[in-house]
Amino acid sequence: MPDHLHLFCVSDETSSVSSLSCFMAGFKQWTAKGILRATGVASPFWQREFFDHVLRSDESHESKWRYVQDNPVRAGLVSHADDWPYTGEITPILR
Repeated sequence: MPDHLHLFCVSDETSSVSSLSCFMAGFKQWTAKGILRATGVASPFWQREFFDHVLRSDESHESKWRYVQDNPVRAGLVSHADDWPYTGEITPILR
């Protein structure tokens, strides 16, 4: 999407709220530096806060994944979700 990003994250930390906050802070810093180097667009690039939703079941996961996939269709950017070239995939990020 041109104006936002969806991430699905899993943590093995006992305090998932603080680990998610730390992950997001690091992600925003890392990507903002990369955007600055690539485009010259300076910070602040990201909004200060982020919005999270805890997935509680496989059904919820599937429902949320479909919502994310259909975002470009709802925004009128493509006719079919499969036409959106920026759909990601589940990829482990190692520390």
